[in-house]
Amino acid sequence: MKINNEELFQIGEVAEMLGITTRTIRYYEEIGLMDPPQRLEGGIRIYTKDDIKRLKFILKLKELGISLKEMQELAQIYKIHQTPEKIMPKLIEILDSHIAKIDEKIAKLASLRKDIVDYKTRILEILKQNNT
Repeated sequence: MKINNEELFQIGEVAEMLGITTRTIRYYEEIGLMDPPQRLEGGIRIYTKDDIKRLKFILKLKELGISLKEMQELAQIYKIHQTPEKIMPKLIEILDSHIAKIDEKIAKLASLRKDIVDYKTRILEILKQNNT
């Protein structure tokens, strides 16, 4: 739908577009990740292309493993400064923290893999000795 030459979307359209539920969108609004949307008469939520960009950003952060709490921190910074440039240092800090956690998990998994391969090798040697 268009109002004042701006393309607007109802919550169901946005949810379908992004592959999420309407409940998810409402939840993001409730916890402050999204500003309350404009409403038509009758209370129907309508979203702008900027709202959809914001939702896509939230979904990308979620995909990267950023917690809702961390997203709320970013949203607070954005609300205060109203420029994406101001949230970038905090976002980089959060991403660096996640990279460190991932590196730690990779190291633990590599160690576990080595232990499992060593254990398997010992079992195969025992089986080989028993069959000869």
